[in-house]
Amino acid sequence: MDLTIGDKVQLKAPLPFLKTAEPMPMLRPPDLVSPEEVGTIVGLKGLDTAMVRFRCGTFLIPVDRLAKAVIVDD
Repeated sequence: MDLTIGDKVQLKAPLPFLKTAEPMPMLRPPDLVSPEEVGTIVGLKGLDTAMVRFRCGTFLIPVDRLAKAVIVDD
């Protein structure tokens, strides 16, 4: 999947844990982000990891676990 900074994404499925995108990363519980929540890509780490900002923080997520969000305007 081709992702760029600013893309809106969602998790394909819940992850076993979330890794924060801080200088000293920490593992956080997976229930902080639901698969329905839309996040924004704020950075890319190599070809296989994206920094995604959700409402409760920014996390390092493998690209293969992300799907582009479908946003419907009413």
